[in-house]
Amino acid sequence: MTDQTSDPLVRDARESDLPEILAIHNNAIAETTAIWDTELADLDERKAWFAARTGAGHPVLVAEIDGQVAGYASYGQFRPKSGYRFAVENSVYVSEEFQRRGVATALMRELLARASQGGVHTMIAAIESSNRTSIALHEKFGFAVVGQMAEVGHKFGRWMDLTLMQRAVDEGVTSPS
Repeated sequence: MTDQTSDPLVRDARESDLPEILAIHNNAIAETTAIWDTELADLDERKAWFAARTGAGHPVLVAEIDGQVAGYASYGQFRPKSGYRFAVENSVYVSEEFQRRGVATALMRELLARASQGGVHTMIAAIESSNRTSIALHEKFGFAVVGQMAEVGHKFGRWMDLTLMQRAVDEGVTSPS
């Protein structure tokens, strides 16, 4: 039984964390609409994802409770064009076992700190519109809804809407070099 009082320790992910990250990722694919993939990922895919994120200088974080990876978070460039280089899209996922224990909050707090230190100007979240938990998490950190796209995804036999949320990270960046 996991100690219900332990606070999450947020740290940089290591390649050795990838099997636990994969398990969280695949659970989100199989059981939720948080990830819109319909096919489970494998360890090679997560290794490539990890290498791409860290190779681009983007953080991959894990929250650990009692030595277990309880969740993970990262961000990547919002769109591949160079004009978007100061805009990132975040991802935060928590293992079912550790939900409602402050894991997502701890990960988001550190992710925003890393974004601020990394010269990010704005962070974007693309959330399935019925995911009230994720929308509430982002609102708690100052994200605002900036748009909604109707029926742009399909999973579990139904159409899904996408809510776009945004938050300025480094408001002092007006014209970066």
